[in-house]
Amino acid sequence: MNRSKSRLRAIILCGVFAAVTAVLAQIEIPIPVVPISGQTLAVGLAATIIGSRYSTIAMICYILLGAVGLPVFAGFSGGVQILVGPTGGYIFGFVVTALVTGYILEKTKYNITMAMVANTVGMIITLIFGSIQLKIVLDLTWNQALISGVYPFIVVGLIKAYLASWLGITIRKRLIQAKLIHPNLTKTITS
Repeated sequence: MNRSKSRLRAIILCGVFAAVTAVLAQIEIPIPVVPISGQTLAVGLAATIIGSRYSTIAMICYILLGAVGLPVFAGFSGGVQILVGPTGGYIFGFVVTALVTGYILEKTKYNITMAMVANTVGMIITLIFGSIQLKIVLDLTWNQALISGVYPFIVVGLIKAYLASWLGITIRKRLIQAKLIHPNLTKTITS
């Protein structure tokens, strides 16, 4: 595949995963302070399927779309006020989560076990970013921030980490078999 087609495919993949994140953000369970949403599942899927570089770009695109006011965040919300509000830290954490989750898989092996490890680390990163901003914006104690922004998400986060791992590895294998992505996606597209 020539270089321009490879780059176009990479841009399309980034756009697709930014859109998947926006769609899954609308699946939410409302709980006080921070709702449970499908956004973190989308981040894990992106990192597991397309790796660190392109999933990170996809999450940056997602954040930029929301920052300009498009209703891509949970509850069909958008705007800078969401990013600087109590839940903005989780959203900013998606960038680092995608980077680290994809990086772990690229440096180890693309299988469900390693994907589960990588997605669990990613979940922890998202919760750290989220709880820090939650604490600062709402002027909470650390204990209050953990009670509101971490503890309610651990079990659900592990379930989403497993789903992102299992679905992500399965989808990645199928996309490779269909020759829609290359097994070494990042090196193929940039070389």
